[in-house]
Amino acid sequence: MDTESLSAMRDAALDYFVRSRSIQRRRERMERPDADEAQGWSAMAELGWTGMLAPESAGGLGLDLAGAAQILRAAGEHVAPEPLLAVAGLGALLLARLDAPAAQSLLADLVAGRSLPALAWQESAGDLSAVPLACGCEPRAGHAGGVLLQGEKLMVLPGAAASGWLVSARGSDDAVLLWVPRGTAGVSENLVPLVDGSQAASLRFEQVALPADAVLAEGPAAQDALRHALAAGQILQAAELLGVGQAMLAQTLAYLRTRSQFGKPIGSFQALQHRGVDMFIHLEVAQAALAEVLALADQGLPAERLEAEASRVNARCTAAALQASRTAVQLHGAIGYTQECDLSLYYKRTLCLSAWLGNVAAHQRRHAVLADGGETRAGPAVWEGGFPRSADWHAMPEAEFRRMVRAFLQQRYPQPLRYLSHRARWSEIREWYLTLSAQGWIAPAWPQAHGGMGLPADKLIAWIEELEQYGVARAPDQGIVMIGPLLIQHGTPEQQRRFLPRILSGEHVWCQGYSEPNAGSDLAGLRTEAVAGRDTEGDHFIVNGQKIWTTLAQDANHIFMLVRTDKAARKQEGISFLLCDLRTPGITVRPIHTLSGEPEFCEVFFDNVRVPAENLVGKLHGGWTIAKALLGFERIFLGSPKQSQCALGQLARLAEARRLFADPVFAQRFAALRLDVLDLSAAYTGFADIVRAGQPLPASVSLLKIWASETYHRIGALLVEAGEEQGAVAGDQLLDGQSFNVLSPLIGSTAAMIYGGTNEIQRNILARQVLDLPA
Repeated sequence: MDTESLSAMRDAALDYFVRSRSIQRRRERMERPDADEAQGWSAMAELGWTGMLAPESAGGLGLDLAGAAQILRAAGEHVAPEPLLAVAGLGALLLARLDAPAAQSLLADLVAGRSLPALAWQESAGDLSAVPLACGCEPRAGHAGGVLLQGEKLMVLPGAAASGWLVSARGSDDAVLLWVPRGTAGVSENLVPLVDGSQAASLRFEQVALPADAVLAEGPAAQDALRHALAAGQILQAAELLGVGQAMLAQTLAYLRTRSQFGKPIGSFQALQHRGVDMFIHLEVAQAALAEVLALADQGLPAERLEAEASRVNARCTAAALQASRTAVQLHGAIGYTQECDLSLYYKRTLCLSAWLGNVAAHQRRHAVLADGGETRAGPAVWEGGFPRSADWHAMPEAEFRRMVRAFLQQRYPQPLRYLSHRARWSEIREWYLTLSAQGWIAPAWPQAHGGMGLPADKLIAWIEELEQYGVARAPDQGIVMIGPLLIQHGTPEQQRRFLPRILSGEHVWCQGYSEPNAGSDLAGLRTEAVAGRDTEGDHFIVNGQKIWTTLAQDANHIFMLVRTDKAARKQEGISFLLCDLRTPGITVRPIHTLSGEPEFCEVFFDNVRVPAENLVGKLHGGWTIAKALLGFERIFLGSPKQSQCALGQLARLAEARRLFADPVFAQRFAALRLDVLDLSAAYTGFADIVRAGQPLPASVSLLKIWASETYHRIGALLVEAGEEQGAVAGDQLLDGQSFNVLSPLIGSTAAMIYGGTNEIQRNILARQVLDLPA
């Protein structure tokens, strides 16, 4: 479905749940847990939602997963009491893949709302396997095609409302799917009340005699249908959990804006703002992961890949909803702990959904197994073609693109520079920069019209991943990732002609001049002054002042900077944006050594430095607008998955060398971090698409910087812990013949949470500009 159709589907679903008093009906269910769960099911059938995933040939709507996810997400936002996921999700998904006439008849009854079949597949708590282990069936002696069913199933939803059960069993050779109508002799049912007011059933089958037409599928067809239904259902469950979490965030923000303490809204308290921001960040990352997985699933995936993606997104959306539920109760205070508050309905629905079809840890473990455990280094790439300067990158299959990049790295990247533990200096990396420049690959995200590769978002992520997995060092790239994109959007044609080609060629190496002593996070407090003047050489500015924390300024020959051009104006209104040649007389650069002992930062002093007026970007005194645009580029760059992917690769190298993946505690922590990085990539892709479309980045881009740097820090901390005594060793070590430094990611990530605007400042931006919390 296209974006407009998905939006219409969501709006229709939200409208229905409001009109049908869904929240109130969930409350009634909580107060009367023995009420009929099928109440309201006829309305679902009238809307066509019972058949949302059934093909049109069976009378269904024939929606793809993305369309059905809109309905489930809306159901989550209104804690809908109908068993949509269990019946119209799992049941319909299973039956739609079966060809047997009996299965098609059951599907027709489901679509019409006449039957609510419940999928009975799970045999032990926490088991995600679609392979039945103990529940078995065997041919009935003297009954051609008939079978006897013996065994138990647990956590079958819905409970008392089910018309019968779709049962997975183990036959003599392979899996079997059976239909067992309610009332069949030999079936005993124990109803289990769930925390959200619904019911589950535990079933016991004692020599249950079934006719031949009860067998809906056998062998690979049965196994394939069951695996697909469960995986797709887990993706839809993720959508419902996302809706529940987003509703709790909305309720919490409304409460923070209106509830007053100490004479002011509690939403003005920074501690509470930051808790609300963290709810928002987790849910936004979950939403990005869901969008990516839905797009993949609707392309058609083999069963194992679909299961891996289902576990990935289910783990993410479950964790986000659980985090939102706990924070929401805390921020509501005492009223959040009561049944009277609607929040209680959402809290309990989250608990129920997060425990069914696999919890966070179970899905993390399954994803790790299906993804082959961890990050493994690629072997030699098989690539027989050449390396084109430009191509239709959109059309090139991703696997082919990756092989091409990998082969290029293996042939051209200097081996001694793999896995550098420090920020590469220009003298070390210059030849590699020039190699990429000559190839036309130095600016992968720039438009082709300006000399870049113009990579689409999926190829850009692939590019980043391949470079990081190969251990490619980051060059001094402020020109590529910051000033270049800014000049493409805001520079004059003359500035673009003068500066962009020299960035691409490596003739100009740039650094950033934003921070000053006492004007770091408070960027508008800068005092470096530029006074306009005119002489025989033309219009110019005379600059005096100091910049600090200027990354690798000692290697740069140009700086872009903010200067104060009107001291009488308001702080943000008297700032201009200048480009300056660092070889101009009057400039002094002094390196500053970091915690790791590297001279990565510098102080830059300006003493009557003359800057030509044509180096002004944008309007005079209009630098704050330019600065915000550049900060957006910086935050999307700092929010890229590059650093985290590199650190995760280092952690995997150490784990492989020390056989740490055999430790279940380490394996679980690594699996969680791996998913953090994967879902960072999903969030990054959305913002990268905005940049590529030439649109301004929204303030919400700050969430990328927070998630990326804090993920990077968690990886760095685990790397030091896994290194044990090596965590105290200064400098580089050798691991499998390559440079390795246990401490580098931890120290680097500590700085990453500070530079580019501290994470606390980023949370303030999100609180005020995105969540609209009071000052």
